[in-house]
Amino acid sequence: MSAEAAPAQRVLVVDDERNIRATLVICLEGLGCRVAQASTGEAALEALRHAPFDLCFLDLRLGGESGLDLLPRLLAERPGLDVVMVTAYATFDTAVQAVKRGAADYVPKPFTPDQIRLLVERLAARRAEATRRSDLEARLGEAAPEVSLETGSPRMRAVLEVVTRAAAAEAPVLLRGENGTGKGVLARAIHASSPRRARPFVTVNCPTLTGELLASELFGHAKGAFTGAVRDQPGRVEAAEGGTLFLDEIAEISPGLQAKLLRFLQDKAYERVGETRTRTADVRVVAATNRALEEEVRAGRFREDLLYRLNVVEVTVPALRDRPEDVLPLARRFLAFSAAGAGRPVPSLSRATEQALLAHAWPGNVRELRNVMERAVILSPAEVLEVEGLPERLRAQVAEVPVLGGRFTAEAIEREHILRVMATAPTMEEAARVLGIDASTLWRKRKKLGR
Repeated sequence: MSAEAAPAQRVLVVDDERNIRATLVICLEGLGCRVAQASTGEAALEALRHAPFDLCFLDLRLGGESGLDLLPRLLAERPGLDVVMVTAYATFDTAVQAVKRGAADYVPKPFTPDQIRLLVERLAARRAEATRRSDLEARLGEAAPEVSLETGSPRMRAVLEVVTRAAAAEAPVLLRGENGTGKGVLARAIHASSPRRARPFVTVNCPTLTGELLASELFGHAKGAFTGAVRDQPGRVEAAEGGTLFLDEIAEISPGLQAKLLRFLQDKAYERVGETRTRTADVRVVAATNRALEEEVRAGRFREDLLYRLNVVEVTVPALRDRPEDVLPLARRFLAFSAAGAGRPVPSLSRATEQALLAHAWPGNVRELRNVMERAVILSPAEVLEVEGLPERLRAQVAEVPVLGGRFTAEAIEREHILRVMATAPTMEEAARVLGIDASTLWRKRKKLGR
């Protein structure tokens, strides 16, 4: 990674010699870094308390202070900080001591600009690799992709257009929609398309913890803040530094924590639980909910000012029943994913199975469809997935699928034909052309069909 690829690196220079500080500042700013200076240990700690840094150049001797003794205090204040020891007394022993105490590297005085450049680039590359590895582990932890960002649904395409535009901005995003529609995947897509993509993407599932525990999860806690708090612990906000914090099911947080979150959104400021020291973090917030937050506000369960602060960019993710064009493509995608995991060929869908999938209302949305396909791969080893491989709630609908020449009404035949054409046509306009009607007529028929 070059310095140009990471212009926003934040570096703290800690040295009691003004000339050394000035030299380092010139080198680092020439690499596109944002640099702050401190001449004493206490000044360095104070700087870390109020602003985040990626990298610190620390002198081994700060007047009467020892840089080696200051090193663990700096790391305790800002976990994950890369510290490079700077010394005119470079020996193998001091290098070993520095590394044992947590230093990322060391550089001897006098140093050259090339030495500083190589150090900065190598450590930046290491941080980027750690972030990529963390993201990969998170993706592998998911059972399967929740939703495909390739869609034949006009409604979903409109959502993705908003998501793409929102990704480039810094404003909070509120994702609305039923459970299982893929809000978490869209949150990750926003991060992956944003200028923050090289930084962490951190998820907090708000319903899993309540009260003080959720506050600790978000903002961290000090040693002794509550029973079991045996050491200082940074929170998810600090873990997301420079990146994106995804708050899933935001409506579940308590009123007290809502006030703290509002302050953080407004000022980027917070305190760990049990601590009075104010910290800051550069984090973008994306939130999601399956509730009507306006109703929660009227009921007094959610702060109106927090709603407005979160709702700068609003994205409503459609339910799967409102995007029937995506049912069969998603089903095949999940079949392929599950079959690959099972080490078997990808089964195809029989016509009856396709009709059963299209006829189902999918109350569990994309997540339910994924589970149905995974179950089918496990229980139906045949090359073609017949309707018998589906759960009973889907099989029950197949007997009612109308066929030409059968004892069905013309309305039922028309409904089935429209659903089949919409499922295979790439767009609503193409479906209307195949059906021989104009697009507005198809939209009205689709609404009448509940699709």
